[in-house]
This record gives sequence, structure tokens and C-alpha cells, in this order.
Amino acid sequence: MENISNGRRWLGLMAILAATLMNLLDSTVVNVAAPAILADLHGTYGDLQWIAAGYTLALAVGLLVGGRLGDMFGRRRVLLVGVVGFVAASALCAAAWSPESLIGARVVQGLFGAVMIPQGFGLIRDLFGPADIGKAFGVFGPAIGLSTILGPVVSGVLVDADLFGTGWRMVFAINLPLGLFALIAGLRTLPAGISPARARRLDTLGALLAAAGMFLLVFPLMQGREHGWPAWTWAMLAASVVVLAVFAAHQRRRRASGRTPLVELSVFAKRSYTSGTLFVLVFFGAIVGFSLAVGLFLQLGLHYSPVRASVTMAAWAVGAFLGSGFSAGAMAKLGRRILHLGLALMTVGLILLYTMFSAYGTGIGGWSLALPLFTYGLGMGMIFVPLFDVIMGDIADHEVGSASGILESIQQLGSSLGVAALGTVFFTAAGVTGQAAGFLHASQRVTLVTIALTAVAFGLAFLLPRKVRGHAAPQQEPAPAVVTPEREPALV
Repeated sequence: MENISNGRRWLGLMAILAATLMNLLDSTVVNVAAPAILADLHGTYGDLQWIAAGYTLALAVGLLVGGRLGDMFGRRRVLLVGVVGFVAASALCAAAWSPESLIGARVVQGLFGAVMIPQGFGLIRDLFGPADIGKAFGVFGPAIGLSTILGPVVSGVLVDADLFGTGWRMVFAINLPLGLFALIAGLRTLPAGISPARARRLDTLGALLAAAGMFLLVFPLMQGREHGWPAWTWAMLAASVVVLAVFAAHQRRRRASGRTPLVELSVFAKRSYTSGTLFVLVFFGAIVGFSLAVGLFLQLGLHYSPVRASVTMAAWAVGAFLGSGFSAGAMAKLGRRILHLGLALMTVGLILLYTMFSAYGTGIGGWSLALPLFTYGLGMGMIFVPLFDVIMGDIADHEVGSASGILESIQQLGSSLGVAALGTVFFTAAGVTGQAAGFLHASQRVTLVTIALTAVAFGLAFLLPRKVRGHAAPQQEPAPAVVTPEREPALV
């Protein structure tokens, strides 16, 4: 580790935090700004889904290679390149003149986000070392949790404030000062790190196959409703299975020939891990798709202003923050049982919400929504912290880096599928009239589907390891000479 003064270390941490905050804001910004974007750019509901899912889909593909780029070229260099690209893409988002231009800029944002985000935790280790890293995460973790609460609220305020006549565009333009700070502070404080492993070859063909397979899966789900589900949508879904199978075969061939694969497929030999990937797909698909539906109902159905909608949804974020704090202290003792506890609370919140919809109809108010959303968020937060450690309880040490990268990518793919699937359910049920009753019916339908998905996740949780990683029995598999990166926590 380089000899860095204490003040520079903390400034470096703030630079990493600024980069992370940009990703967190842009992962959720559409939930608040979507109606304003739709009205200004004269887009369709399908465009709105792509504005949300284009970012997470690009992030899912890019995360498979983003961490390896840091190993090849150095974490600081790759982080700063990611920041520059992310800021440039944010400027393009703010200047978008059509739905298509915004979708394209969001895809570029997601790709640079995937380059930027995986470098953060390794750089924190380089900055602070084993003795002080606990202090760094003691600041970093709560800051991320607080931004989860304040992010949607700030986005709503920015849209309502209409600074300099920018309206919704400011939710993307806010990345410019954040990115500038991250760039300047990062150049001055972040360590160059050890010599990059340039000998490693990037699996470009594998990345392209993964991207093609994911796109073929998500695109027809997005566009099928608007086009009446023609034959080409089903053909694309079938093709996605073929392409992903070719990707898996390609990874096996690279491993057999002694070359570094994009992912270690050996992790899927463990039933608990395979079940965990399905859990991640269902869980994140449900919460992200449901979140988009709630935000749209508040603004399109109840005609809330962006800031009022974001304040109403803050009860959800507060619950998630408190749930995360509880699970951080209880996960070692409870193991996978904490997932069942969280899912049970989420189900209670959804049932309460459906009851409120039925009781109050279109006259429902923010206070009626607060308790259901808080309860749902409380359960959701209990799952965030221990989830990856529970899923990887049976993973051998030499598989940890690849297993974590796969989970993080599948998390983003699940988010994209959630927007596609639950967004389709919402807009199909809402109809074309734009009436409050239609959006209420759509929200009820999405709530029922989310209850079903939560029940599926509850069942899948029984297939996961009982203990979190680090508290399970030692692995018996010998570690090979190849050293893989440590798992880095996923940020939601």
C-alpha cells in the first residue's frame, strides 16, 4: 500500500463515494422523473421501460468485465475513465431531444457505470489497509444507506424546482459536479496500486455472447405488449436460450484450454448457488418492477407532484435503512432465516397495500400508503445485507471472485426483467384511457404479481445454505495456485 496521509485517504474515500452515489441515483431516478420525461419527450410507455431497463441491462453486461479491467489496467485508471464516461453520458441524458437519444445515453451510462463501480472496494482496501478499513466502511456504509433514502427525494425536488428551466434534466445534470469532484479528488488521492496484470486476456467474444443473450431476452418482453406479441418476439426469446447456451459452451472451452473465462461455470455445480441465482433474479425483478409501478401510480394515477411522490415513497426507503441495520447485526446468528423473516414482512406489507387500495380506491392518500411501504421496505432491507453471503455459503475460496461477479450481473439482469415484466403488467392493466381507476387497477394487479414472486423467493430460500459465508463449515476443496479477486459487496 502506498504511504498516503490520513487527510488524503479520507478525501480519496469521498471520491469513491461520489462515484458510487452517481450510480445509485441513476439506478432509481426514472421512478420519480418518468412522467415528466414522458410528457416532455412525447414518448410511449415502452420508451419509459427502456429508459429504466436500458441502464440496468448495460450494467449487467458490463459488470462481467468491469472488475477484470481493473485487474488488467489498474483500479484508479479504470475508475477515473469510468467517471469521465459516466459524466459525459449524463450530459447526453440531460441534453436528450427524443426518447431514443435518452435510451442510447442511458445504455452508455450503464456501460461506464459497470467500468466504474467494481473498482471502489478494492481502492478502499488499497487506501486504508487491514488496520483501518473498518473505519472506512463505518463511514461508507451509512452514507450509502442515507443516500438511498434521500436520493429519490432529491430527484423529486430537482424536477419540481425546475432550476434554470431544466425540469427533469437536472436529475442527470447533477452528476456533472459529482463526477468533477470524483475526478479531481481521485487524481490527487487514489493510489496507483500494484502493477496491473496485463498478461490477462479479456474474453471479448464471451462478453458479446452474454450481451446478445441478455438483449434477446429483455427486448421482446419490453416490446411485445405494444406490438401484440408477434411471432418475432417468441423467436427472440427462443434465440436467447440458444445464445446463452453457446456462451456457456464457450466458457467451458476457454477453461479447458487454460485461458481465463469470463465466468467460472463450476459454481453452478452447487445446487445452493444455482438456487441463489434464481432467488436474485426473482427478488430483484420483483422489487425493482414494483418500485417503478408505485412511482407511476402516484404520479400518473393520483397526480402527485414528483416531490410529493418521492416523499411518500421515503417511508419505503426508511424501512429499508432500518432493516439493513438490523440484519447487519443478526445475520451471523440467524443465517438464511433472516431471508425468510424479511420476505414474510415484505408479504405483509404487500397485503396491507392491496387492502388499502381496495378500501380507499382512487381516494387513497400518502398516510394510508406509509405503513405498507414502510413494512415492505423493512423486510426488503433485511435481505440486502446478508443475501450474497448466504448464497455463497457453499462456495470454495477460489470461486468467490467469479461467483460474486455473476451474482452482481444477475442482480442487474433481474432488475431489467422486472421492469420489462411488471411494467408490461402495469401498462396492460392500466389501459389507454389514462384514468385514475385504470392506474389503480394496474397497481393492484402488480401488487398481486409481486406477492406471487415473493412467495417464489420464499420457497427458493429453503434451498440456500443455512449459514452466511464466514460462519459456515470450512470448505474441503483445495485452493489452486490461481488467485482470484475477493468478493466485493453489491450495492443496490
